[in-house]
Amino acid sequence: MNHSSSSEDIARELTRDITPLATGTRLPSHRALVTRFGASASTVSRALALLAQRGLVVSRPGAGTFRAAQEPAASSGDTTWQEAALALNPGLADGNPGARRLHSPGLSNTLATPSPGVIDLNSGYAHHSLLPMTALRAALTRAARSPHAWERPPAGGLADLRMWFAEDIGAGLGREDVLVVGGGQAALSTAMRAVAQPGDPVLLEAPTYPGTLAAARAAGLRTVSLPVDAHGMRPDYLDDALGRTGARLVVLQPLYQNPTGVSLTEGRARELLTVARSHDAFVLEDDYARHMTHDDGIPPAKPLILLESDGTVIHIRSLTKVTSPNLRIGALAARGPVLERLRTVHMIDTLVVPAPLQHTALEVLTSSAWKRSVARLQTALTQRRRLAVRTVVETLGTDALPDHPRGGYHLWLRLPRGTDESEFLSAALARGTALAPGTYFHADQPDVPRVRLSYAAAPTTADLVTGIHRLEGLV
Repeated sequence: MNHSSSSEDIARELTRDITPLATGTRLPSHRALVTRFGASASTVSRALALLAQRGLVVSRPGAGTFRAAQEPAASSGDTTWQEAALALNPGLADGNPGARRLHSPGLSNTLATPSPGVIDLNSGYAHHSLLPMTALRAALTRAARSPHAWERPPAGGLADLRMWFAEDIGAGLGREDVLVVGGGQAALSTAMRAVAQPGDPVLLEAPTYPGTLAAARAAGLRTVSLPVDAHGMRPDYLDDALGRTGARLVVLQPLYQNPTGVSLTEGRARELLTVARSHDAFVLEDDYARHMTHDDGIPPAKPLILLESDGTVIHIRSLTKVTSPNLRIGALAARGPVLERLRTVHMIDTLVVPAPLQHTALEVLTSSAWKRSVARLQTALTQRRRLAVRTVVETLGTDALPDHPRGGYHLWLRLPRGTDESEFLSAALARGTALAPGTYFHADQPDVPRVRLSYAAAPTTADLVTGIHRLEGLV
């Protein structure tokens, strides 16, 4: 099977192999499947995810993928009509500018669990050994004892939690400017649908976080990508694009942009805000990495929402990167009538964020362990970045790493022009290293092959070094 094989094709072939197997039979490793099918690691992961959804396999982290228990066939009608019905729906047609496209391979890749023996340099989440697990367990216990834990919370979130977010973002905001939501991804989706209508253009950085692309497509928005330079999105490009498209929404990651790692200077940020305001456009500020500064980095610029007071900026702040992927707590901050739009969309989607989760978050944030855990994570990320940069240069050469920002958790590696990105990733996985495909961070096909390397996801620094060394000779 060639490199263009789809996950559906692989799943179909594996189904024939798996169906007669006994329950509990271990499947070939992820690396073996990549080699067998000649497909990318992410394609194989999606194929296995399809099989898991169909009840054919079950994945056990650290152990592998196994034949699932065969359950008695449930009585079912003929559902084949759905394929035609969905295909004929005008709202799902690719040519419809307002079509909602529910396709998110980048997010699926982020959530993929590596097979045993594979070093994870792909994930967007830090390894649990770097996160405040003890503090989270204690906070959950305290929250469970609260007499208010199971009471219905206010629609906008617990007042004390909203106040914490307002103070964490910075002076000039109050709890009335904050809405508690179910994490950063939910905040992106809520904000896009609150501000834009299906078919509207939305201006994005190129490259950008795959979750931003997924949320925009699912909302039926038309993505317009603007390249970033060493200081982020360029004001002249933004001015031209807003004038040409009439877009009313711009999405920016001002600090340690994912995946490039670039950060806006305050001067550049003010220029961008001036341009957006002159076109009556909102700026959606995804400030996901505010607590992931490094010990040797320069102090980051202020959040964009603190640089203006006219309501141009909608700010996103999330806890998941620095606590746990399971603490799905984030906040949207905004000024003016748009906040009511945000609250309405959030209410339609989820009604409220579960009170036990909000109380747990508040217990963590107000504990004496909070600041210590953030400082510990920042020190660990600093050490890992230095080690990763040194090892990448030793292994792949200086051309592979033109920039290495002192913040965040990832490096944006450049492959030699002409390199087949999919082949590189497959070869890396065959050697036992998982990386994030650069194509997942673009709305269109990029000119230069890239991959993202996360130095936060590996269990230890020794694993980090080993995972990078396995790339030697691949370019």
